Amino acid sequence: MTSENRNMILAIVLSMAVLIAWQYFSGSFGGAPQHQQQAAQQTQTGAPAAGTEAPAPGTTAPAPATAAPKALSRAEALARSPRVAIETPSVIGSIALKGGRIDDLSLKGYHETVDKSSPIIVLLSPSGGPSPFYAEFGWVPGAGATVAVPGTDTLWTAPEGAKLTPDTPLVLSWDNGAGLVFRRTVTIDPNYMFHVVDEVENTTADPVALHPYALVSRHGTPHTLGYYILHEGLIGVTSEGGLHEIKYKDIADRKSETFPSVGGWLGITDKYWAATVIPGAAEKVQARFSAAQNGNDLTYQTDFLGDAVSVAPGAKASTDGRLFAGAKVVQLVDGYQQQYNIDRFDRLIDWGWFYFITKPLFLVIDWIYRFVGNFGVAILVVTVMLKAIFFPLANKSYASMAKMKAVQPEIQSLRERYGDDRVKLQQAMMEIYKKEKINPVAGCLPILIQIPVFFALYKVLFVTIEMRHAPFFGWIRDLSAPDPTTIFNLFGLIPWDPGQVPVIGHFLLLGVWPIIMGCTMWAQMKLNPAPPDPTQKMIFDWMPLVFTFMLASFASGLVIYWAWNNTLSVIQQSIIMRKNGVKIELWDNVRSVFVRKKKPKAG
Repeated sequence: MTSENRNMILAIVLSMAVLIAWQYFSGSFGGAPQHQQQAAQQTQTGAPAAGTEAPAPGTTAPAPATAAPKALSRAEALARSPRVAIETPSVIGSIALKGGRIDDLSLKGYHETVDKSSPIIVLLSPSGGPSPFYAEFGWVPGAGATVAVPGTDTLWTAPEGAKLTPDTPLVLSWDNGAGLVFRRTVTIDPNYMFHVVDEVENTTADPVALHPYALVSRHGTPHTLGYYILHEGLIGVTSEGGLHEIKYKDIADRKSETFPSVGGWLGITDKYWAATVIPGAAEKVQARFSAAQNGNDLTYQTDFLGDAVSVAPGAKASTDGRLFAGAKVVQLVDGYQQQYNIDRFDRLIDWGWFYFITKPLFLVIDWIYRFVGNFGVAILVVTVMLKAIFFPLANKSYASMAKMKAVQPEIQSLRERYGDDRVKLQQAMMEIYKKEKINPVAGCLPILIQIPVFFALYKVLFVTIEMRHAPFFGWIRDLSAPDPTTIFNLFGLIPWDPGQVPVIGHFLLLGVWPIIMGCTMWAQMKLNPAPPDPTQKMIFDWMPLVFTFMLASFASGLVIYWAWNNTLSVIQQSIIMRKNGVKIELWDNVRSVFVRKKKPKAG
C-alpha cells in the first residue's frame, strides 16, 4: 500500500469515525420555595413543596396527590384567575392576578412549522392546564416569623383596564391586613425581558425581615430531542459553580442542588426557547435546581432566595429581579448580557465545547447574511472565506500530494527492487521524500482541517434560532432541517413517504442535495489515480455512496456546505496539480467507470 493511499484511507476512516460518533450522540412546584434561613449560617435547606400547588411560604407541604385532578384545557386553566393582558411586538399573553404569576406567554414571531399559518409558539402556560410552565416572584418571611406574605392564592389588585406593554407598566398591590402593604411593578421591553420590582411598606410598630425569591417552574417532564450535543433542561450560571447544565433525568435522581452566588441567572431551557430568572448583578442569593414528585409526574424548578431585607417601622423596602422568557436570539441574548451585566448570559445558547469556534462562526455567517439576505448564501460565502484562510496550508498539502503522484514511478521501481524487504523499502522511500521535499502525511490535512469547521457549522445550524425555518432556494425552506425530497418517491412525484418503511425508512430519505453532495465527493475521489489494490479501490468506489446515505438526514444547510466545499476542493486541487505538472485523473477515472474494459483474447 502506498503512503498516499494509506493517508487517504486514514483520512476517510477518521472522517467516518467522526460522522458515526456524531450521529450516535446527536440522537409541579408552584408557589414560593420553602427555604428556611438560619440566622447564624444563612443557608438554604429543604426542597420546594411538591403537589399540584405548593402551599403558602412558611407552611407545611401537603402529601403528594394520590390521584391526578381532572385535566383542564389551557383556556379553562387561564379562566380560573382574573388576568392583565401582556402585549408587545414580540409576545402576547397575560399575568394571573391570583398569585401574581407570569404564566401565559406566546411568541408572536415564531410558528410551530415553516407554514406561517400554523399556530404561534406557546412558551408559558398556567398550572392546572396542559404542560404548566411559569415564573413567579415574591417574598418569604425570615426564620421563625409568621408574617403574612403574598402566596399562590393571593388576589392582587390591578388598576381598571390595566395592560402591560413596553410603554405602560403594570402596578399590582395587596394589603395583608396586618400592617404590611405589598406593591409589584412589572415592566417589559419590546422583546423578552421583564423587570419586576417588589416593594413592601411596613406600617406596624415592629421591624420585619423578608427574603425575596424568584422561580421558574415546569410541571411534568417535557418531550426532548434527546441529542447528546444539545442541552435541554435546567440551566444557569452561579458565581460559585460556573455554568450549570442539568438534564431532567439527572436532577430527578439528585432531587436538589444549591449554590451560593452573587448575581448570575438560572432557569429552564428548550432548544430554541427559555425562561430564566435573574437577580441583581451584585445581589447575594442561594440558587437552587430541584425536582420533586407531583402526583404521577415530576416537577422541575429553578429558584433563588436573596438575603433578608429588613423593613423598619414606617419604612419601605424594595427588591428587583428580571425574567427572560422568549426566543434565544443571539443578538438579543448578547445585548442583555452587556446591558444588565448578566454573568455569561450568552451561554443560554448551547454553543458547546467548541464555543471559541462555534459562536464566531455564527457571528460571521450572521454578518454576511445582513448583506446577502439568505443564510444559505451566507454559508457558501463563509466556505469560500474559510478556503481562502486555509489556502496556504491546503496549497502545501495538495502540492505535496501532487509531488507524490509525480514520484510514483520511482516508488513502484523501489517496490520491485526490494520486494518484501520493508525496512529497506521504507528507507529508500524516505530518501526520495526528503530529496523532493514531500510530506507523506500532508494529504490528510485538508480533510482534518474540515472536521472542526464541520462540527461548528453543525452546531450553528442545530442550535441557533436564526437558522430555524431559514430558507435557501427552491424546495429548501428550512436550512436546519434535512432535505425534504427523496429519490425513492421520485422527488415527490409519487404520493408515498419512504420514511414510513420499517427499519430502513430513515435511510430512504435521500434528497437532491445529499445526492449532489455525494457526486461532488465522488468527483473529489476520482481526481486521484485508482489504487492498484482491489480492496482499496472498492473502498474508494463505495465511500461516496456510504457518506451520501450517512449525511442525508443531516441539516440541509450542512449538506449544502459539504457539497460546495467539495466542489471548491476539486477546483483547488486540480489547479495545484496542473501547476505541478501532474496529470489530472478525473476525466480518465470517470470514463473508466462507463467504459467496459476489453477482455484479453484467449491464446
